[in-house]
Parts: sequence; C-alpha cells; structure tokens
Amino acid sequence: MPESAIDAIERQQWLDSVGDPLTDAVHSAYDGSVGQQVKNALHGTWLGHPFHPVLTDIPIGAWTTALVLDVAEWRTGDEGYGRAADVAIGFGLAGAVAAAVTGLTDWSETNGGPKRVGLLHGLLNVTATTLFATSYAMRRRGNRQSGQGFSAAGLAVASAAAYLGGSLVYRDRIGVDHSDPIEEHDFSPALPAADLAEGEKRAVDVEGSAVFLARQHGRTCALAEHCSHLGGPLSEGTLKDGSIVCPWHGSEFGLDDGHVINGPATNPQPSFEVREDDGAILVKPRGANA
Repeated sequence: MPESAIDAIERQQWLDSVGDPLTDAVHSAYDGSVGQQVKNALHGTWLGHPFHPVLTDIPIGAWTTALVLDVAEWRTGDEGYGRAADVAIGFGLAGAVAAAVTGLTDWSETNGGPKRVGLLHGLLNVTATTLFATSYAMRRRGNRQSGQGFSAAGLAVASAAAYLGGSLVYRDRIGVDHSDPIEEHDFSPALPAADLAEGEKRAVDVEGSAVFLARQHGRTCALAEHCSHLGGPLSEGTLKDGSIVCPWHGSEFGLDDGHVINGPATNPQPSFEVREDDGAILVKPRGANA
C-alpha cells in the first residue's frame, strides 16, 4: 500500500462517524478505579511499553504456521499436518481476541489521521479473524479445502492490516516515546525561585530543552514538558497531589521521578534533579554525569 494511500485514508473524515462513538464506548467501559487499573494493564504501563504489539505476533505467527502446515498436508497427504494446522488456527484466534482488546484500548487514545488509519487497521483485523474463524468451522465439519481457502484469504487481509499497523508505528509514531530527548548538562538555571509560587506550574527552556516545573508542598519538581504518550504539554495539565495529568489523553506521571501512574502512556517521563541556589531554580537531567 503506497504512501499516498495512507494519506488518503487519513483524510477520510467520514470515518470519524464510526470512530468517535466507538471511542466513547471504549472510554465508558473503563469507568471507575477498577476500570482504570484494567485499562492501565491493557495499555502495558506495567510492561514499560505498549502491550498490544506483544500480542499481535500470536495470530500472525500462528496463522502463518497454519498456512505452511496446510501446504505440507497438500504435498504429502499426511493428515497430521492438517490437524496441526487446525490447532494453530485456534491458537491464533485466541491471540487475535487478546490483541483486539489491547489494540482497541490503545486506539481510543489517538486522534485525527492516525485514528482513521487505526480504525481501518482494526476493521481489517476483524475481517481476517472472521475469515479464520470460518476456516476453523469448515475444517471441523470436514470441508478442509474450503477451509484452507478461507485461511489463505484471512492471512492476506491480516497482512494488509499489519502494513497499516506498521505505518501507525513508524510513520505516525503511535506507541513510541514522544518525550523530548534531553541533552546531559550540569545544574543550569531554569527560573528565579520567586517566579514559581506554591501550587504553580509552568514550562521553561533549559539548555534547549522544554522543562515542566511545579512547586508543591514547598518542593520543586521538574519533568520533560512533552508527554511521552503523544507529546501533550504537561504545563497545561492538571496538577494533583504528587502527580501531573496530561491535558491531551489523561496520562498521569509522578512528580518525583516521572513514573507512570495511569496510562495511556507506558514510557516514564524524563525527570530532572532540582536545587535552589542564590534565588534561582537549577535543574539537571536525572542520571546525568555532567
């Protein structure tokens, strides 16, 4: 699928008539504290990167294996290969369900063109899964030849869906750390201490890096300004007791070290050491040796 086709998909605003209600439904499914915990688990906050890509390998690998086994059965006449192919398809169907749930959860926290591409990616995967489910049912009924045909069609559709998934990652950087790279430096002035009152937050430039500052309980904390999820400005977010919530998609980070409290972010927010000296707030990237 050429780049121009991806551009064309991103411009199809009519897809929002499907995507927006589906997003609302997904969000409503995770209401409450328990729902948030489930949502975090599905995003992969516990893993340190999105959980969805881990699961997508299961159906693709299993269904590709099934195709190879089908060919082996056709070439040798050994029905054992066919039985193994059936098992692989069933395993792939189970993996596809898990991949769909995590993918839908991640997709609900995207916007614009990538959201439209993601919707088509998901619809293609649903189609592929339906084709493989039909294949499995036909095989169980003894109609192996038709079942194998549905498997081949399913793998072709799944491959097209995988291409769109790759575009979301490598072109649109969905699921990739969006926080700004921080150059190592020694303690550098960020702001006069008198300019940051208790309970206040703001963004400043320090050595070419955008830095988020917040003073809470008499202590100043500093994180990278742009959210690791999709680059939202933390200085415009909601300051809570010990954390900051991104205004774009609600990712929440600990003020002390940038650890992820709530997703959709899975990567921690880069943090800074802070000290005050001679009336100035000084910051240094945490872990820097300078």
